Amino acid sequence: MAHIGLIGLGVMGQNLVRNMARHGFQVAIYNRTRAKTEAFAHEHPDPNIVPTYTLDEFVAQLERPRRVMLMVKAGAPVDAVVEQVRPLLEPGDIIVDGGNSHFTDTERRQRALEPHGIHFLGVGISGGEEGALWGPSIMPGGPREAYDAVAPIFEAIAAKAEDGEPCVTYLGPGGAGHYVKMVHNGIEYAVMQAIAEVYDLLRRVGGLQVSDLAAVFEEWNRAELASFLMEITAHILRVKDPESGDPLVERILDKAGQKGTGKWTSQNAFDVGIPVPSITAAVEARIISAFKEERVRAAQLLPGPVPEAQGQNRLQLIEEGREALFADMVVAYAQGMALLRGAAAEYGYTYHLADVAKIWRAGCIIRAALLEDIRRAFAEAPDLPNLLLADTFRQALGERQQGWREALVAGLTNGVPMPVTAASLAYYDSYRRERLPANLIQAQRDYFGAHTYERVDKPGTFHTEWHQL
Repeated sequence: MAHIGLIGLGVMGQNLVRNMARHGFQVAIYNRTRAKTEAFAHEHPDPNIVPTYTLDEFVAQLERPRRVMLMVKAGAPVDAVVEQVRPLLEPGDIIVDGGNSHFTDTERRQRALEPHGIHFLGVGISGGEEGALWGPSIMPGGPREAYDAVAPIFEAIAAKAEDGEPCVTYLGPGGAGHYVKMVHNGIEYAVMQAIAEVYDLLRRVGGLQVSDLAAVFEEWNRAELASFLMEITAHILRVKDPESGDPLVERILDKAGQKGTGKWTSQNAFDVGIPVPSITAAVEARIISAFKEERVRAAQLLPGPVPEAQGQNRLQLIEEGREALFADMVVAYAQGMALLRGAAAEYGYTYHLADVAKIWRAGCIIRAALLEDIRRAFAEAPDLPNLLLADTFRQALGERQQGWREALVAGLTNGVPMPVTAASLAYYDSYRRERLPANLIQAQRDYFGAHTYERVDKPGTFHTEWHQL
């Protein structure tokens, strides 16, 4: 009998099947398109991979409690498959949604399946195609007993950090797993945009050629900025277009796509009341990039500075770019962790931030050297309200903030947009300010709407008849 079944043989699904089979687990597979199942089974003959061609045959192959993993497109397709497979399952069986579902959909499905005695796990999986095959970061949430039933499989196939720990842990009830994955993707948006901004700054203002930038990013990836995203960026900058011989990245249309998880992070942050301006700026940067035709016309009509390569200050600008990028990355993680803390209070999630950082250290898209420092910071101080207050990062940003500021000034002076860098620095400066100009905003609100205000010199709530003064 198969230890687990998987429905949905897209690339991620196929690679997860191969990963599980390689670790000795027998996996029943099913895809609504019979030809895809046949092709996959033919291409990867393995006694641990059991192809099936009807849902009845699929379910019959599974040992009890049955473990059914869905790797289908988020949204209505998940609901459709759940509805098809539910009548074939029994109390105690488990459905695992491994797609990028919204955490509220996960909790809705859990409630719908509870009367049938069927457990539902919402599991975030990060690492892309290679991660799915060789070891992803896995973020599960839902009933504890359901997780315990799949834990041996997940622990075997997950990425392993340098200390040998598998990058998977139980994150708590409800939609906690998909919530953590959503925040992971929000951080991913911010870090990707921050890298792109520094690339643009050094290209336009520093005058670096793409090959020079590749060398710079490769060097950075050997130190404090070491991360998967830095690694692939350096690689991307080395690739030539086979037709023209130019760097391929320069031939790619500057319209960024998105699947919605970054947007979900920003939207939910507003609901929870936790600021994530760097993530929001990254989402908006992708949105404005889509207005290519308008931007082409605006470039001919709107005045502004033309970036001028400053070769004499190139080495200084490179160093400032490095410091800015490190600061942007730290702030992105700080905002994500603060949102996770706020969501735990809002939704009753029980994950520990140190555990979240631990399972992001390998396998996932935002894996980075600094995640071990993040894990340590929250392990030593679980109630730390913000990562920026941890001694390690407080000192690191203090040492780098002048370069951070100078890099942004260089962008502003030369008309190079750096929305994530600007938002990250504004977040840092706002968080470190004892007094913000919100006092004036409260006065304005009271003036036009009698919304009242509090005072700094005595307790209570006050209203002023401003028109009479």
